[in-house]
Amino acid sequence: MKCIINRRAQFSASHRYWLPELSETENQAQFGACSRFPGHGHNYVLYVSLEGELDDYGMVQNLSDVKYAIKEYVLKDLDFSYLNDIWPEFQETLPTTENLARVIWQRLSPHLPLVKIQLFEHPELWTEYYGNNMEAALTISTHFSAAHRLALDSLSYAKNIDIYGKCARPHGHGHNYHLEVTVVGEMDERTGMLVDLGEFQTVVEDLIVEPLDHTFLNKDIAYFGQVVPTAENIALYIAQTLQSPLAELGVELDKVKLIESPNNSAEIYCRRGTTPGQTVEQREAVLTP
Repeated sequence: MKCIINRRAQFSASHRYWLPELSETENQAQFGACSRFPGHGHNYVLYVSLEGELDDYGMVQNLSDVKYAIKEYVLKDLDFSYLNDIWPEFQETLPTTENLARVIWQRLSPHLPLVKIQLFEHPELWTEYYGNNMEAALTISTHFSAAHRLALDSLSYAKNIDIYGKCARPHGHGHNYHLEVTVVGEMDERTGMLVDLGEFQTVVEDLIVEPLDHTFLNKDIAYFGQVVPTAENIALYIAQTLQSPLAELGVELDKVKLIESPNNSAEIYCRRGTTPGQTVEQREAVLTP
């Protein structure tokens, strides 16, 4: 039986989004504040995932070997570095979060049985890379506050209480929702970007956060006048709303995760064949309004 293990590491580094073949005005238009000289920095958090059979010692890989490989082939060069200059790969393709994860994979894969590289640029932006050439996943997180009531108008109050418990009380209740939106696409071979991050963030802000924030969902959002705003249904609504606008940006919506509270969350998987335990037909049925 195979097992996946994960090893965490961290490093601090700076980078700049700047293409010498573009003018200063063109770089500013394409990369915004990220083009400013001499660059900016992050405290990166790296998760290296390995897969393998358990050996006679109960291990997929000796952790001493894992730690050594990460330190020797990644951290030694990257920690407290200026990424644009540290590895030749970043002369060809800019050190975006997604491309940095790809190059880390390339550096580690000869030494470790990798299945995933996950790299956090900061807590609200991270990427996942699985060794698929220039394809990567990029996730942004955000939040909004809203109230809701869980009840069906066709049922009596007693029956709604029986189904939804306290959540059916007539004046509703509220949550500080945490939202994660993941897209998948091909990195541009020069810029290292799979999507314009500013445009990605604007789509989520304009279509989801701004309309839902500080609302009573049942009353203020027409969709939830007919649909009970459970965490599952809210996540589904967000997925349905974002799918086409994100496709217009050249990426595919992969997953929406809505965290209603520390004890309750819902995930909608939006790509064909990638939902754990769900067939393509089931997923397509879920995403059809």
